[in-house]
Amino acid sequence: MRTKQVWAFSLFLGVVLLLGISFSAQASPAPQIGQFETPTPGPDGRIIYTVREGDSCIRITLLHNISMDQLLSLNPALDENCIVIPGQELLIGLGGPAAVTPSPGPSPTPTPPQPTPTPLGGTTEICVLLFEDVNGDALRQETELALPGGAVSVTDTLGTYSQTEDTIAELDPDTGEPIPVCFSDVPEGEYNISVAVPDGYNPTLEVSYKLDVKAGDRAFVGFGAQSQTVTVTDPAEQDGGKSGILGVLGGLLLLGGLGLGWYAMRLRRPTRKLDTKHLLRK
Repeated sequence: MRTKQVWAFSLFLGVVLLLGISFSAQASPAPQIGQFETPTPGPDGRIIYTVREGDSCIRITLLHNISMDQLLSLNPALDENCIVIPGQELLIGLGGPAAVTPSPGPSPTPTPPQPTPTPLGGTTEICVLLFEDVNGDALRQETELALPGGAVSVTDTLGTYSQTEDTIAELDPDTGEPIPVCFSDVPEGEYNISVAVPDGYNPTLEVSYKLDVKAGDRAFVGFGAQSQTVTVTDPAEQDGGKSGILGVLGGLLLLGGLGLGWYAMRLRRPTRKLDTKHLLRK
């Protein structure tokens, strides 16, 4: 009787154990390791893994075959507890950039040749006169003529036009005025006019001048130079010489006046009479 009870209890215990194992197998689903996809390197070569639900640092290191130290060194934002949250991006390694299939771009279109710029508005004329400034007052008098042996240069500020001519000493037969050096067909614009004076002369004006000319204009610029051998008497020195002579004459007149005064005082002094009687008594 007792043997039947033992067998019945053993059978019941075996059925309960089998049912428990069956329920436990059904309650614990198989791990989803097979659904993991290895991340590919990005264009910059970095391998990024996005944290999923249920991930931990240990699971991530096992999935990517890296150590915990490597994971922490690649991600300085992780602390020593290594707590991750779903959606967080972690750097798990470096590799070559992902292969990118180049797509054909648009064919280059040849640029049409640009037209050469031409001066706008026509041309102008610039005339320059270098005159001999005899008195050195930086103003041309009617008697001061053109000075030969110098040079005049006309250059625009853009560097597209530059001409140089020598100065001459010719007179216009109709007006009798000196003939300047003229530059014709000059494009309008801003120019630097400069002059070089001959040897033995000093400029009395600035040797460079900036000029802005418009189409249809006729500009005239004058420069003066004075010979180094010309001696000009300073009016102050002349006045000083005259003042010295007048001073000497004034001194002589003053001495003469003093002498006359002394002589007049001598004449006005009274003469003391001697007492002849008293002298005789003694």
